[in-house]
Amino acid sequence: MVFDTHHSTDGSAATNQPLTEIEAAARLGLKVATLRAWRSQGRGPAYLRLGRAIRYLTTDIDDFLQSNRQLPAAANRTVSNE
Repeated sequence: MVFDTHHSTDGSAATNQPLTEIEAAARLGLKVATLRAWRSQGRGPAYLRLGRAIRYLTTDIDDFLQSNRQLPAAANRTVSNE
């Protein structure tokens, strides 16, 4: 089931597939219980509530991963030749 289609920055079409809790948790490498706890705490990726069903869009999962990306501390330091 394809929910929406958008074009990525490289011009190729990418699907914005709705994922179940199980699929989203697997994609994030988490347990479903973690996603449920995060939802109740107002944390985690954006989600859709369709009646009683919870769905996560692939673009929201990708955005969440990107926004939580951490660079190593060494990348933030400037190199001094003293």
